[in-house]
Amino acid sequence: MNERKDWVADKAFAEKAKQLFDESVAGLDGQTRSRLNRGRQAALDALKTGRPVWVQWAPAAGVAAAAVVAVVLWTGNPPVDELTPEASAADFEILLTEDSFEMLGDLEFYSWIDLDEDANEIVEPDDIVG
Repeated sequence: MNERKDWVADKAFAEKAKQLFDESVAGLDGQTRSRLNRGRQAALDALKTGRPVWVQWAPAAGVAAAAVVAVVLWTGNPPVDELTPEASAADFEILLTEDSFEMLGDLEFYSWIDLDEDANEIVEPDDIVG
């Protein structure tokens, strides 16, 4: 009910303000009305020409560009897996030679040599009886 009273009071205020405005405009001479009308038209023309459309979108474009830069810098380069050994140039040279096909037949021999070298590294010199 209180809202209805506020609405009625607002409506009465608006009607009274309109009545006073109309009375003040009716009392103006033609020259003053003409100046007011020209000022009004100039203001409306300024709104029509306004600023270009790209100026309105410039802040949004700036925020989008900053977001892209932030994402690129945030992700950066993925971390390198340090557990994966890097291939050496010597390994590639061995694979590219003509003898590499002969080595494929002796894979068991090469793996046995590799295991034997690993086993010798584990044994300490004090443990060797000789």
